[in-house]
Amino acid sequence: MAQRSISGAGLRRELSVWEAIGLSLALMAPSMAANINPQGTAGTVGRAVPLAFALATIGVLLIAYTFVRLSQRFHHAGSVYGFVGATLGPRAGVVAGWSLLGTYVFYGVVTSTAAGIFGAAALDSLGIWTNQPPWAAFAVGAVALLAVLALAVAPVRGGTRMLLSIEVATVALILVVAVVILVRLATGTAPGGRTIDLSVFTVAPGTEVSAVFLGVVFGFLSFAGFEAATTLGEEAREPRRSIPRAILGTAIFGGVYFVFVTAVEVMGFGTDDAGLAAFTSSSSLLGDLGGRYVAAWVGDLITVGAAISAFGCALACAVGAARMLFALSRDGVGPAVLAEVSPTRATPTRATIAAVAAMYVIIALTWLVLGGEPFELFVASGTIGTLILLVVYALATIGAARLLFFSRRREVAAWEVVVPALALVLIGYTLFRNVAPYPEGAAGVYPMVSAAWILLGVVAVLVRPGAARRAGRQLTANEGLA
Repeated sequence: MAQRSISGAGLRRELSVWEAIGLSLALMAPSMAANINPQGTAGTVGRAVPLAFALATIGVLLIAYTFVRLSQRFHHAGSVYGFVGATLGPRAGVVAGWSLLGTYVFYGVVTSTAAGIFGAAALDSLGIWTNQPPWAAFAVGAVALLAVLALAVAPVRGGTRMLLSIEVATVALILVVAVVILVRLATGTAPGGRTIDLSVFTVAPGTEVSAVFLGVVFGFLSFAGFEAATTLGEEAREPRRSIPRAILGTAIFGGVYFVFVTAVEVMGFGTDDAGLAAFTSSSSLLGDLGGRYVAAWVGDLITVGAAISAFGCALACAVGAARMLFALSRDGVGPAVLAEVSPTRATPTRATIAAVAAMYVIIALTWLVLGGEPFELFVASGTIGTLILLVVYALATIGAARLLFFSRRREVAAWEVVVPALALVLIGYTLFRNVAPYPEGAAGVYPMVSAAWILLGVVAVLVRPGAARRAGRQLTANEGLA
């Protein structure tokens, strides 16, 4: 049964596997990621962007193993808060839950800001709002976030269906454009006489292994959010089947999609020095390619699609953050007032409002106090949220390894311990490459903010050990653990 809130109302079990996929797909935002992240990869591996994404897919599948195994056994609105709390203890669970809440909040800032950037660009391109002031993207993003709040407090079933519809439509558009580009490359009708070039799956001579792995890091970050379906563990009809399927299905689809699209992108721009320079400097990879290979209006359509995708991702972030805050508050870690579920909407309305308000505070501070630019906020929040997320992945993987291989009841083959071990190596090296060498300038603040957020969770469980113990007892009761 779905767990009850302190008010007596509970989350309803009504979601199918496809609706769970909707949340993971929207938070991963493959359409938005395909337009931005490959440029960072090209900066280290050159033409071999799709190779880097292929290697990143392997790494993500290693981490997906952790979430699949845990969600087969536990189903909890707090996602890793429940997973880690049940495997490593309540204190670690609270830290993991607080950390993932931070990721969802910062990613909500990232995606609402991206919706503002793409939305403002679309309004300018369509002639609706020209000669825009520098804060135009902030204003459009603020309106988008208000719409996010309205949808996030609505019954979750409708919200997840909308998430899936938005992202599927945008991804379908991107795939159609990618297929057209591929056909033109294959038939010799591409601009500049470009053709299919399979060298995109090989590194250029002289490229070091460390550079290749840096490219893999950028690819890995593109998958962030694939595990978001775990927050719907108490609302899925068959959580021990539908949630693992949603996680694994999203990871596999993401891998195939990213490898195919990035290969077409690099070949479309060209693998020579001029093509790679144009690739890394493009403001919208698929928008530029759509304009060149299909028609000028396609670029505008993809920009609109990217704005819609970013909006859907922001909605997914709000849904995930609300469920996390609800779970923490229900178990006595957060304010009791946030542990209530609306009896009419069957959603944690107050927790949702609090999560979206936190996103607004970050945007307002950047816009009105610090005088930052929209893209600067996009980069900063994305980096901070990702660094926090990597720590969450590490805690979940350690917890899964302890449960599966070092407990009295071992239900999987002993050789499978290799999977979480490799995942931890990947996570550790990814974190290392993000802080060493230590970033200079404003980028040096990002790791400090990430560490400060996690440290707040650590301090909270040390200062309030009783609350952590009560949360542990509640987890034990909710999950039926001995």
